[in-house]
Amino acid sequence: MKTTHYHTCNLCEAMCGIEIEHRGDEILAIRGDKEDQFSRGHVCPKAVALQDLHNDPDRLRHPVKRTVDGWVPISWEQALDETAQRLHEVQERHGRNAVALYLGNPTAHNHGALFSLLPLTKALHTRQRYSATSVDQLPHQLAAWQLFGNQIMFPIPDIDHTDYFMVIGGNPLASNGSIMSVPDVKNRLKDLTKRGGKLVVIDPRRTETAAVASEHHFIRPGADVYLLLAIIQVLYKELLVAPGKLDALLDGKSDLQKLTENWTPEKVSEAVGISPEAIRKLARDIASAPRAAIYGRVGMTTSPHSTLSAWLVYVLNIITGNLDREGGVMFTKPAFDVIALGALGGEAGSFDRYRSRVHGYPEFSGEFPVTTLADEMLTPGQGQVKAFISHAGNPVLSCPDGNKLDSALEGLDFMVSIDLYINETTRHANIILPPTGQLEHGQFDPIFQAMAVRNVVKYTEAPFEKPEGSMHDWEILQGLTSRLNRLKAKTVRDRMQIAATDRFMHKLKDTGIIDLGLRLGPYGSGGKVMESLKREGLHNLPKLAWQLLRGKHKGLSLQSLKDNPHGIDLGPLQPALPERLFTRDQRINLVPALYFRALQGLPVPKPAKPDEMLMIGRRHIRSNNSWMHNSQRLVKGKGRCNAMLHPQDAERLGIAEGDDVILKGEAGSITLPAWVSDDIMPGVISVPHGWGHDRQGVQLEVARRAGGVSFNDVISNNRVEAVTAMAQINGVPVNVEAANKKAKPKPRTRKKAAAADV
Repeated sequence: MKTTHYHTCNLCEAMCGIEIEHRGDEILAIRGDKEDQFSRGHVCPKAVALQDLHNDPDRLRHPVKRTVDGWVPISWEQALDETAQRLHEVQERHGRNAVALYLGNPTAHNHGALFSLLPLTKALHTRQRYSATSVDQLPHQLAAWQLFGNQIMFPIPDIDHTDYFMVIGGNPLASNGSIMSVPDVKNRLKDLTKRGGKLVVIDPRRTETAAVASEHHFIRPGADVYLLLAIIQVLYKELLVAPGKLDALLDGKSDLQKLTENWTPEKVSEAVGISPEAIRKLARDIASAPRAAIYGRVGMTTSPHSTLSAWLVYVLNIITGNLDREGGVMFTKPAFDVIALGALGGEAGSFDRYRSRVHGYPEFSGEFPVTTLADEMLTPGQGQVKAFISHAGNPVLSCPDGNKLDSALEGLDFMVSIDLYINETTRHANIILPPTGQLEHGQFDPIFQAMAVRNVVKYTEAPFEKPEGSMHDWEILQGLTSRLNRLKAKTVRDRMQIAATDRFMHKLKDTGIIDLGLRLGPYGSGGKVMESLKREGLHNLPKLAWQLLRGKHKGLSLQSLKDNPHGIDLGPLQPALPERLFTRDQRINLVPALYFRALQGLPVPKPAKPDEMLMIGRRHIRSNNSWMHNSQRLVKGKGRCNAMLHPQDAERLGIAEGDDVILKGEAGSITLPAWVSDDIMPGVISVPHGWGHDRQGVQLEVARRAGGVSFNDVISNNRVEAVTAMAQINGVPVNVEAANKKAKPKPRTRKKAAAADV
């Protein structure tokens, strides 16, 4: 019998509604849900490939242990007991910081994992914590915390109402948005131009988004900070600074003017690659637009001056009066208010409270940058990392100098991975704990609903039953937490408290936490409980939670969402300041001290060297970092792991379309075919991220056949951003040469590169 189930795709930030038609466990079709309140029927190729992931023969479905004879299945009881015991032994022998924890990108897409991580990190009590944050969005989080008082208080472009949308280093037509959850972005951008608005893209490559833009400017990789400084300088010079209604809330306006007054368009033009006249026009267009939104993303936040660039994007929105106004950048009012709840739990943000052992890098929100992870494992001495936990991550492919990390993992005393696959990272684990798949657990997005371009909320139940003998992420993490706490318990009272917490969590489950969060949120009826928690702290949460969940409830609840499988539209983004500010004085300091110091130390930009090549990444609609290449549906067709370079560079280097080229960097070299196109700036070479699945022991058959190389194998983990030490993976200098040097042929060029890349 055919059944139709409405669900949410959890493979990227867009949260597209999908309609799954199945017969028992057999998926017959996956389509966009036309009744979904947010995505409006839109779906991209990734969603259709969910069935490949669900049925993947390479996917692990029970715990396995690595032995001299290979991987062998073990029971959950043995796997959890042995894992907890080995981690405990390492900490007892070498200290609590001898265990490191890494969280991958998919962790943020799994509500059960998110809800269970805080207890685990408390049980581990280690400073050696890492995540994909420091190869992605850390500068945004730092700027949000410094300016608005909370690390996930992101200003979201009101794309449905803006008149001028500037995108710097982002490609939402390939990514479906990022720190801007925006399904059906192509039609939303079409609507922008239909109403007379303007889309401006600043990028070293004519991306899919740039191809449909009103205006595209090539920019030298890593020069975003200089462009932003020059735009702000013009705004002050021409008296175009107009913060509007927020003016009375702002501090540091004169400091900002003084700090930017010497960064003229003429000073930066050559290094940026944009003429002074064009820079002035950009500034004037932003200032004169009735409603403007400036948005910077991963190409900008993984560049040499990413901390300053992310801050300046937010500042530019503020001083032009486009923060907290319709059509500008606004703050969500999420039903499950992770921002307010995080502030209650002391998770609003932090920076540089302590530093890493080896390089002295600063922590951010309790995590060190991944650029020090391998060296923390390889460098002997007190505090050396001896054991490692990875959750839904593959840092060997996704972090700089993957080969060094590969070697570091090989020398650990113990490693456990919570993952569905034996990939480049998890192949080093002693034990792998595979959770249920994407379609075997309910889906709720507390993080991405707080980044959406509309206020929306949705929960969908699993289309397929949890297979017998399997465990959800939250159950695995809770099982480890409980065992670690019991091993560390000193008294009978400690053990009683642990048992009580276990009973509470197993009774509440992940769905109970969703229900509680909704009731405590702005659309629920738990306002009095929320106020009590603000006054008294979280120690009364278990008692108050049961009172709230058992009481009569008129507001939003989990049942409300179950009754609305297509989601609930809570309306457009609305002005929220100053009430929504989490700064101590409910004001915005435009120039916090760390940015003041960083800007004073910013070097004068240097013009491009004649023969220098700078490497950048590349997104694709049918890919997502390193973890979606085992779907034949997504990797079929012409190979996408190639090096894109301009015809001028190809001719200079003697490279023709399809020739193998060698890229040499500080950490090593890779060889891949050339794609010659005038859709990229001269002096720039673009390589996609997350490929290269041919390491020994990897059990990803489709991904292995798809080929490709990891561009992180050429990037040194010593190449770090000056303020946060996060990874620099865009604008990296590389040497490029033909693999087989011949007489210089005339290069063949693909004119429609952006279209071909789709």
